Amino acid sequence: MQIINSARVGIAQGSVDLFSDYEEGGDMWTGHGARSRSQWVAFDQPFSTPPAVHVTLTLWDMDSAHNVRADLTAENVSVTGFDAVFRTWLDTRVARVRISWLAIGEVCSEDDWDVV
Repeated sequence: MQIINSARVGIAQGSVDLFSDYEEGGDMWTGHGARSRSQWVAFDQPFSTPPAVHVTLTLWDMDSAHNVRADLTAENVSVTGFDAVFRTWLDTRVARVRISWLAIGEVCSEDDWDVV
């Protein structure tokens, strides 16, 4: 559990098109086996500590002739952003993916000061 010890809680959100492999014949659509795509997502303003990040699929265009296998995670979360990582495996064919994300955490204030 992340406990936020602050009256200043920031919430950032957004949507990202991770890839569109159908038109270009990319490996998510034409490949087999373990495959992944990662994209850095930057926050508009930094948090003061790494926030909790939730990611979800908002568009997934999959081939109906194969099993749907997908794993979506937020990795390397920092105060400035995170890596959105989509993974699939075996014979799953993925044409395109869009994600939405939500980050909640402590934010800085102009009243903050640091004693050196």
